[in-house]
Amino acid sequence: MSADVIPSSHRTASTVWSRIAAVLSGLLSVGFGIPAAYGTYHFATHDGEVWMFMGFPTYGDGPFVDVGIPTTVLLLAGFTAVCVAEAVVGLVLWTRPRLGGWLSIALLPFELAYWWGFALPFGPIAGLARTVAVVMVLRRRE
Repeated sequence: MSADVIPSSHRTASTVWSRIAAVLSGLLSVGFGIPAAYGTYHFATHDGEVWMFMGFPTYGDGPFVDVGIPTTVLLLAGFTAVCVAEAVVGLVLWTRPRLGGWLSIALLPFELAYWWGFALPFGPIAGLARTVAVVMVLRRRE
């Protein structure tokens, strides 16, 4: 359906939901991505020492370690890459909501794995809120 055929009330509501989802993606990307990038650098340059931020280990302890997945530069770089992908998803959600919504859903399993593995409680909360906003976008734009 072209934008001319979609009622303006649907475009407005869809735009609001897509902007909410985009902002949440941006917050997730920056909030986890900057510490992940620095944490990866720190881990690589300090003989496998996990960087501590405000007294908390950044992406080192947690269920990954508990199930036998050791913290490595590759694991940390993977999370950094997911955070970069999250930034891209946020930009796409802002400019092309429907495509951004599908990309957001495709990225979610990778995010969930890292959020669980590094015991990041705010990730799933923000991810759930973003997913609700994305569902509202996809539902209204069909």
